[in-house]
Amino acid sequence: MKLYPLLFEPVLKERIWGGQRLGDLFGKNVPAGARIGESWELADLPEGQSIITNGPLQGQTLHQILESCGTEITGIPNYRPPFPLLIKFLDAQDVLSVQVHPDAATCKRLGNCQPKTECWYIIEAAPQAVIYKGLKPGTTRQQFAGAIADGTCEQYLVNVPVQAGECHFLPSGTCHAIGAGLIIAEIQQPSDTTYRVFDWNRTDPQTGKPRALHIDEALESIHFDASGDRLSVETVGRLVDADEFKVDKCHQAASVQVLLSGRMRVLIILAGKGQISAQGLEPICFQKGQTLLIPAAFEGVMHFASPCHYLTVTI
Repeated sequence: MKLYPLLFEPVLKERIWGGQRLGDLFGKNVPAGARIGESWELADLPEGQSIITNGPLQGQTLHQILESCGTEITGIPNYRPPFPLLIKFLDAQDVLSVQVHPDAATCKRLGNCQPKTECWYIIEAAPQAVIYKGLKPGTTRQQFAGAIADGTCEQYLVNVPVQAGECHFLPSGTCHAIGAGLIIAEIQQPSDTTYRVFDWNRTDPQTGKPRALHIDEALESIHFDASGDRLSVETVGRLVDADEFKVDKCHQAASVQVLLSGRMRVLIILAGKGQISAQGLEPICFQKGQTLLIPAAFEGVMHFASPCHYLTVTI
């Protein structure tokens, strides 16, 4: 069967810090009153599996089609799992925990975890919204461990005011937190390994107890020799150019764009709408809030019904 651009059913995740904005902004099927913090747009993990919603492959999971035609989809010769990307929308109505994700070397030492480098594209930001990105220069492991113990670790975090249109790169080993009032597109390696060091003294509304912390693992994972003031922020063109993935910001005012075969693309549609066509293919319509996987083997044309703002992710 000839491969074609794939659309997926979002996997919604309730979080203590989430809200209703992904329904308001992107039309996600957010239950009334639910605190939906994450919409997993493209995932092949045990914790979340994307299901195709269009064309002859409708109803199959991303994992199933990768088993049968992984190389044709990803463009990776002799493809073997895992799928190299995890794409999410985040609705942070409250601040997230202070946390870190391990790198590959740390995962080898700790075992039973997966590395995660990520980036955050700011879609919407409330006035005075901030993120916490890395540690201040000179912060030592001993200092930070003491601050965790007495609940004052915020003093060592780099506080960064943010606005819509920015992309912040966070390599694995970076201590970080997302502040309140932000809608974010998160592009990352396929891992949900998160080590919390501080959760702002919150309790889980369902259990009434504080959420679990992972202080030993976090201290082992943090890169104390890489201060957060040097981490990049981009607003135009190539936003991320890392070994793990590349992200480009696109604003298409013209009516047509040709899609050539040879590499997989993931399109995250942030504004506008259109359709993709190819010989022998029913047109595939897309709109704001959708994420499309364009297989490496596919060739076709994108037609834009209105100016379209989107992110293109490649590996």
